[in-house]
Amino acid sequence: MMKSIIYLVSDSVGETAEQVTKAALSQFLNRMEHEIVRIPFVKEVAKLESVINHAVHDHAIIGYTLVNPTLRKYMAEKSKVLNVVAIDIIGPVLDGMERYFQQKPELKPGLVHRLDEAYFRRVEAIEFAVRFDDGRDPRGIEEADIILLGVSRTSKTPLSQYLALKSFKVVNVPIVPEVEPSEVLFHVPAEKCVGLKINAGKLHDIRRERLKSLGLKQEASYATFERINYELDYFQSIIDRIGCPCIDVSNKAVEETANLILQMQTPM
Repeated sequence: MMKSIIYLVSDSVGETAEQVTKAALSQFLNRMEHEIVRIPFVKEVAKLESVINHAVHDHAIIGYTLVNPTLRKYMAEKSKVLNVVAIDIIGPVLDGMERYFQQKPELKPGLVHRLDEAYFRRVEAIEFAVRFDDGRDPRGIEEADIILLGVSRTSKTPLSQYLALKSFKVVNVPIVPEVEPSEVLFHVPAEKCVGLKINAGKLHDIRRERLKSLGLKQEASYATFERINYELDYFQSIIDRIGCPCIDVSNKAVEETANLILQMQTPM
């Protein structure tokens, strides 16, 4: 069965178009396999022309949320000429409300989402946390606002994501005795770094549960006290070398640890 393609065009992020389209699709029990292609931030007629031509080639349908009347008119007329099914998702609503309220709409894309500078900082921080998760690339250490250090299972990744939602660029670095940390770590300001320490008993319980969830034997060295104490001693040596503060996460929720870290941060 051929896959149907749905182009969603917007002069903002296109989230409204996608939500409405998915809601409509859910009403078709025998709908064909489909692919949704979102095309956001369209500001020029030339881009609309390109999308319509692609729709002709792909036998696709177009849904659009364009508040700019010039763009809306072009989409409606051009798609009709080329026999492309194009659905104006927001236009009729704007027109109806204009008649009812006897007031012209603002015609500013994205007012619902308020894509201001703070929004983009938060998105950038989230992408940063994902890109540099678990020490994947030491280059992130120099760019980070906060550097989290800890042995395995000290909630480094969820903490990174939580802090990213607060618009901080966060790198988390796993401390493993067999892997020497990047030399960059010892040259960044120590106040950027935060060690996440945990007591051996708590870490033992967490790691045993982790092994169980993976279907592995709980006797694996990963969860033995001997291994855990070895890792914790090595972790402490790295923290002492850097000279950074530490937080005991043994009995703390992610949110509680994050708030303590935020209290350590001076205004950026």
